[in-house]
Amino acid sequence: MYEFKESYRTGIEFIDEEHKKLFEIAENAYQLQQNEFIPDKYDHIVEILEELKDYTKFHFGHEESYMKEIGYKGMFTQKVQHDAFIAKLDGLDLQSLDENSDEAIHDILTFLTNWLVEHILNVDKLIK
Repeated sequence: MYEFKESYRTGIEFIDEEHKKLFEIAENAYQLQQNEFIPDKYDHIVEILEELKDYTKFHFGHEESYMKEIGYKGMFTQKVQHDAFIAKLDGLDLQSLDENSDEAIHDILTFLTNWLVEHILNVDKLIK
């Protein structure tokens, strides 16, 4: 369900490759959501969230370094959005995730989908 489409390409190869990884993480969350044979998904959700946090910090740092290197004028806006994304992940209440894991996965996927698509199409594609 979650796949990197040609329309998401920024034309900057390393950014596109890193975005592909973010879609892979979203796909892993989706597959977990669909798996009816895992009764307690909490540990899996925590693993996905940790991977997402770690990878986005890596990706955002990489992207911000590139923007600085090329003197990109929209870097401040990008940084603010990146920081807000990380803050959202850091602010998730793990106890509530444990109490209703299916709803938690759904909320995470909705947030991640909206952010990835909107950010890539409306912000990252402007990097030049």
